[in-house]
Amino acid sequence: MKSKVIITGGAGFIGSNLTEHWLSKECQVTVFDNLSRPGGGSQKNIEYLLNKYKGNPSFEFVLGDVRNLEQLKKAMKDVDTVMHVAAQTAMTTSIEDPVGDFETNARGTFNVLEAAASSGSDPIVIYTSTNKVYGDLTRKPVKLVEKEKRWDFGNEEYLEGIDADYPLDFEGPYGCSKGVGDAYCLDYARTFGLKTVVFRMSGIYGMGQHPTEDQGWVAWFIRRAIEKKPITIYGDGKQVRDILFITDLLEAFDQAMKNIEHTKGQAYNIGGGRGNSISILELLEFLEKDLAIKPSEVSFGPWRLADQKLYISNTQRAKREFGWEPKVSKEEGIKRLYEWMKRVDWDESL
Repeated sequence: MKSKVIITGGAGFIGSNLTEHWLSKECQVTVFDNLSRPGGGSQKNIEYLLNKYKGNPSFEFVLGDVRNLEQLKKAMKDVDTVMHVAAQTAMTTSIEDPVGDFETNARGTFNVLEAAASSGSDPIVIYTSTNKVYGDLTRKPVKLVEKEKRWDFGNEEYLEGIDADYPLDFEGPYGCSKGVGDAYCLDYARTFGLKTVVFRMSGIYGMGQHPTEDQGWVAWFIRRAIEKKPITIYGDGKQVRDILFITDLLEAFDQAMKNIEHTKGQAYNIGGGRGNSISILELLEFLEKDLAIKPSEVSFGPWRLADQKLYISNTQRAKREFGWEPKVSKEEGIKRLYEWMKRVDWDESL
């Protein structure tokens, strides 16, 4: 019998890649999505999936919302794997609409856990959390050093990044709502024995990403450069994130699930690590020098609320506990994304 997989947010960037990934493994895949993502990316992705897998009995699309527990319970009956990637993903949106952000991220994740617990099949539940659960890295002393084109760590302890033992400090409504889901996932493993795994992620990028100014920053800068349109940098442009190509994330999911008896109830920092860290200024320089594209104009605006100057994931726990590490370099990943984005019909309103 085919393994049954449900992907909440399965029409989003990560979700649509997961959908094709699981279908390639000959699983029974249900995409559960309300198609509400700003910018129309989910609509474009589901149209692509429906066209490509039309008539495929292993593929099902359910128009549903994680805020609706009964919809989730119905969709999750007898499921083997739950990939919970549905979310409100922008800090700016969470500040503008904290109630909506809470309902989707906090209550939605709670509903997913309840539905999984009552599914009758003891499924694995993978939850995609965020580095925002660590806040502005103030709970333990982290020294920042300003360099010509980036911020960097001044403490030797953190040169390879922040690991999952760093104290949590939910920041902004988005950090709080995702952090609530993070905490509930870990507790449902501890209290109810649910096989949950939490990935605290940083800078995922790749094909299928339809960026907006508020979300998907690498792809957004590439898009504006391709279109030769102006771009605004909020802050000094030296803020740094480690970026991880989508195929490396898919491999991390696979490896964590293969080792579920060890990984269940655990949280892992998943990102590109120090070797794949990049600032906004460094990205713009790479686009111009290596890809011969650049925005028509670059302007600077004020720092956004809760925007970290520096975050790099220390992924050594994932390497130790389930044998995973990034394979795609930032240079190769950016080039792959650029080649895909050149072929996309973009929404001119953005």
